[in-house]
Amino acid sequence: MCILGDQNWALPSWLGWLPRMNIDGDNQDMAMPLADVRLTEVLPGSPEGRAVLRDYFRDIVNRSHAREATDGEVDAEMRDDPSDDLCPPGGLLLVASRGTTVIGCVGLRLLGGGLGEVTRVFVKPTARGAGVGGLLMHAVEEAARDRGLNRVRLDTRSDLTEARRLYARNGYQPVAPFNDGWADLWFEKSLAVP
Repeated sequence: MCILGDQNWALPSWLGWLPRMNIDGDNQDMAMPLADVRLTEVLPGSPEGRAVLRDYFRDIVNRSHAREATDGEVDAEMRDDPSDDLCPPGGLLLVASRGTTVIGCVGLRLLGGGLGEVTRVFVKPTARGAGVGGLLMHAVEEAARDRGLNRVRLDTRSDLTEARRLYARNGYQPVAPFNDGWADLWFEKSLAVP
């Protein structure tokens, strides 16, 4: 069962048990039950929100610098790119947890005109390759539909290969740039039910 704010919903039956993969993509013997993953809407300033956003920014800075980021670099990035807009009524932040361990997040900004921006898509390296990213994308798209959005967009960098694969698997199509900044790839998806 997943919790989105005050809304509970069952995981789709097709998720079931998926093989757990290490970050190189090799199957491990242990299966990872997605039914044990709980999704919860939190505020970015909550303990869970702050912790997972810090992990997100550390991962981004690590990749950008091709080395382990310092705490000061992570703090600076969080100051320069705050997540305050991921609070109701203009946005939301979902976290994925297994037990008491937060393993990922995704954010949504409501932009008006039926458009939303998916942001802060992150799964901890130890949980990657097991379907958590797909679960987060499904949940944020459902949350966007519930808020009357008919399309969502996102940006990413070409070096974030796991993210690019996730977006392609989930039907996101390349679009023209819609912002300036760190991204070098932009995508969009219609939320219309076929």
